[in-house]
Amino acid sequence: MWFRQDLRLADNPALLAAAAEGPVLPVFILDDGAAGRWAYGGAQRWWLHHSLAALAQGLAGLGAPLVLLRGDAARLIPELAERVGAGAVHAARLYEPWARRRDEAIHRALSAQGRALVLHPGVLLHEPHRLRTREGRAYGVYTPFARALFALGEPPPPLPAPTALRPLSDAPPGMALEALGLLDPRGWWRGFHDRWEPGEAGAARRLDRFGAGGIAAYASRRNLPGLPGTSGLSPHLRWGEISPRQLWHAARALGAAGEHPFLKEILWREFSYHLLWHRPELPEAPLQPAFARFPWVRDPALLRAWQRGRTGYPIVDAGMRELWQTGWMHNRVRMIAASFLVKHLLQPWQDGAAWFWDTLVDGDLASNSASWQWVAGCGADAAPYVRIFNPILQGEKFDPEGAYVRRFLPELADLPLRFLHRPWEAPSPPRGYPAPIIGHAEGRARALAAYASLKTAA
Repeated sequence: MWFRQDLRLADNPALLAAAAEGPVLPVFILDDGAAGRWAYGGAQRWWLHHSLAALAQGLAGLGAPLVLLRGDAARLIPELAERVGAGAVHAARLYEPWARRRDEAIHRALSAQGRALVLHPGVLLHEPHRLRTREGRAYGVYTPFARALFALGEPPPPLPAPTALRPLSDAPPGMALEALGLLDPRGWWRGFHDRWEPGEAGAARRLDRFGAGGIAAYASRRNLPGLPGTSGLSPHLRWGEISPRQLWHAARALGAAGEHPFLKEILWREFSYHLLWHRPELPEAPLQPAFARFPWVRDPALLRAWQRGRTGYPIVDAGMRELWQTGWMHNRVRMIAASFLVKHLLQPWQDGAAWFWDTLVDGDLASNSASWQWVAGCGADAAPYVRIFNPILQGEKFDPEGAYVRRFLPELADLPLRFLHRPWEAPSPPRGYPAPIIGHAEGRARALAAYASLKTAA
């Protein structure tokens, strides 16, 4: 059983299939080489370290210890299968281009040995290669995609966890978890412990805390970063500590009726994976070819100011500080911060996506790439480029009491509310907080001029 993005025991079809065949060797391989530039970012590695610890404890309780390895999985998996005489290797299907290429290589190697690589669902509700429009094409717009998935009816109920596993009598030794080197020695992630509990049990406890009250208030509170209006389950879903169908059925049981907004967010994740499967260039290149000519103005100083939460716009800076301190950022603020980078500052969306990839505990190649392209106006079903968030009005609308800004920008904590989202207008601007690095009107005008140049070039 090759664990990858399904670090759980319950509702794990691959694990149950492996257990049904006989003794099970659970394996996880840290394969940075295959992923290349999409190797796990620093925040993801922190989460993975603790998630593997939780998974190993759970598997040991079932009788089959987890073997940890590091290196080229395309070599290690066939070697390991041959060494232990495995009839098959079971795993959850992955959708990233590099993972698909690796699986193809492993399939060929195992086939040459007379063994099979059996890929199971488990990461998504629906397999993207099986979803097509009436015309037989891949979906390129979210609304008809979501409508089609709702029309398919409820996903199957989650499967139970195995009650026990038969271990191999001569299982090979693996590495110690610490030897994988997942924790950055600089320790910038230490604050993450105050917010997160990685692992399957942590996912269950967070879902319990969200509960029926969270579902009932979701539509009215999910865009307010100063309130606990979102579930906080995205990193657990990203690492497969809870499956999408577990989450779907739990939401239904908690009162999410019809096409509830919470369920629609699950389908946005499905849509992102659909795009990645059918458009593997998604993480690198704009899906709208005209944007390949976009006149970005790369400026390392502007990018650094944005990364450090020093733009002078409180809602943007609070989001970037939250990201650095907790490994997560509220979804509404992600949109505001991303829009500011690519539109006000004219920095390439790929640079923003790379920073999020490195600093988000829920860093997910499909969702991260699709979301950045959506904000930049160059993706499938993207927001129009001319939709430019006003960071002042966005702050006043979605953080009306200033709770979010005050939490993450202590230098503004004592500022009167009327100046909180425009501190440069205060009679005595707060010490230590920068002036805006660009005026809103100026940034908007530059963005519109850059966009107009695409039409001229065409």
